[in-house]
Amino acid sequence: MRCGEAVAGGGLLLLPRGVLLLLGVCSALSLEIKASPKVQAFIGEQVLLKCSFKSSSPMTESLTVDWTYRPLTGGQMETVFHYQSVPYPTTMGKFKDRISWVGNVARGDASIAIQSPVMSDNGTFICSVKNPPDVYHNIPQTILIVTERGLFFQLTSATLLSILVFLPSIIVVVLLLVRMGRKFGVLKEKKKSGCKKSSIEVSDEPEQTETDSCLGKLRDWCLNCVDTDEEVLY
Repeated sequence: MRCGEAVAGGGLLLLPRGVLLLLGVCSALSLEIKASPKVQAFIGEQVLLKCSFKSSSPMTESLTVDWTYRPLTGGQMETVFHYQSVPYPTTMGKFKDRISWVGNVARGDASIAIQSPVMSDNGTFICSVKNPPDVYHNIPQTILIVTERGLFFQLTSATLLSILVFLPSIIVVVLLLVRMGRKFGVLKEKKKSGCKKSSIEVSDEPEQTETDSCLGKLRDWCLNCVDTDEEVLY
C-alpha cells in the first residue's frame, strides 16, 4: 500500500500527529535518482545513458531497474530494459539486441548502453528504481539526441595510428631540407662575393712593392720626355 493510500484510508482514525509521523516515514523511505537531462550521441557509436540512485534500504534481490522510452514525435512509453538480479534487455521493438547493462546496483549505478544508435532513436528515456520497501522516488528524464558526426571525426583508428607514426618522420625531413637550403644559400653568397679574398688566402700573383711602382712611373715619364724632344727636332 502506498503512503497516500494509507493516509486516505485511515485518515478518519488517525490523529494529526499520526498523519505527520506516517508522512515522515514515507519521506525517509524515498529513493533519490539522478540522470543526465540530455545526452548527445553519434550515429553508429555506442552511447551511455547514466543513472545513479541512493536508497535508504539495504540492497536485496527484490531491487528492480526499469528503463522506459518515448519517441520525440510522441506516443506511449514502452519498457526497453528491465533488471532484477540479472539484466533483461527487450526482445522486441527497435531496441532489440541493442541495449546492454553497464550498471552496478551495489554501487548505486543503473546505467545502460545503446549500440549503433540511429536518428530515429531520438526520444525521452526514464530510469526507474525500486528497492522495497524503498520504492518512491523522483522521475528524472533523459533526452537522447542522435546526430551525424562531422567528417573530421570520422578518422579510423588505423588512420590516426598512421599519422602518429609518420608525422615525426615528416617533421625531421622538413627540418633537414630547411637546413640544407640555408647551407647552400650561404655557399652561393660566398661565390658571388668571390672578388674578396680571405685573410688566410695566398695570392698567386707576385706582390708589387712601392719601389716598383715608383720606378714604373719614372720610366713612363722619361719615355714621354724622349718622344717630346724628337718631335721638336723634326
